[in-house]
Amino acid sequence: MTNPAERLVDLLDLEQIEVNIFRGASPQESLQRVFGGQVAGQALVAAGRTTESDRPVHSLHAYFLRPGIPGMPIVYQVERVRDGRSFTTRRVTAVQQDKTIFNLTASFHHPEEGSIEHQLPPRLDFPHPDTLPKVADEIRGHLGALPEALERMARRQPFDIRYTDRLRWTPEELKDADPRSAVWMRAVGPLGDDPLVHTCALTYASDMTLLDAVRIPVEPLWGMRGFDMASLDHAMWFHRPFRADEWFLYDQESPIAHGGRGLARGRIYDVEGRLLVSVVQEGLFRPYAENAAKPAVSPQ
Repeated sequence: MTNPAERLVDLLDLEQIEVNIFRGASPQESLQRVFGGQVAGQALVAAGRTTESDRPVHSLHAYFLRPGIPGMPIVYQVERVRDGRSFTTRRVTAVQQDKTIFNLTASFHHPEEGSIEHQLPPRLDFPHPDTLPKVADEIRGHLGALPEALERMARRQPFDIRYTDRLRWTPEELKDADPRSAVWMRAVGPLGDDPLVHTCALTYASDMTLLDAVRIPVEPLWGMRGFDMASLDHAMWFHRPFRADEWFLYDQESPIAHGGRGLARGRIYDVEGRLLVSVVQEGLFRPYAENAAKPAVSPQ
């Protein structure tokens, strides 16, 4: 059986149809829509394939416009907006059935020596991931066994996810909970040595748990879910090189939720506490009808 990390690398390996047009696979899953992190990661691959390898991406800004259809290929059309002396800009449009489902603008920068260097430290001294349970094991410990759908997803999951705080399950545990969450993550297997693959794999992972921070004061992250959630937009700033198959800490918070939308911010650190990536996302939250509550599951 193919390792989930190898499947992720295959998912990010787009077929080039023309000079600026690429096609990505979309697995047939039992999801209502294609996972947003997949589309963002593939779109960034398409952008990166049209730039020089000595210019890594330093930022991206994206909008999720329509739900993608699982099992149907996605075509990525790249517009070469600018090729400057230091910066390269690409705009990518993702299309299914002749409809735009997603667009992304990415900027690439040739690294420079800077005269200003500083970084705020992580907000807490978080426990090391080796001391924490995998999320699937923590859920099994509470439920006794994973529901079949979650068990299938756990087997396919390309990232090892470990929450720094134990999961909350009861109204008493949720009471007065701050809208914050933090997880350690790393790919479950090697991803190779292409820096673009690691960047796009982390882009994929960045959409998996960020909106947890919005939900934590309201309901358990795993179990019966009362809201239909969808990512609306996504922005990332890449500060330092990294490997997505090594541990990284994803510290997440939600400064506000109002009007059916929740804003989440994330900071991604390595094990030494160096800030690697900053992330901001807004999500849409619509309550299910009482008889239509669905289990909360990982996007994968």
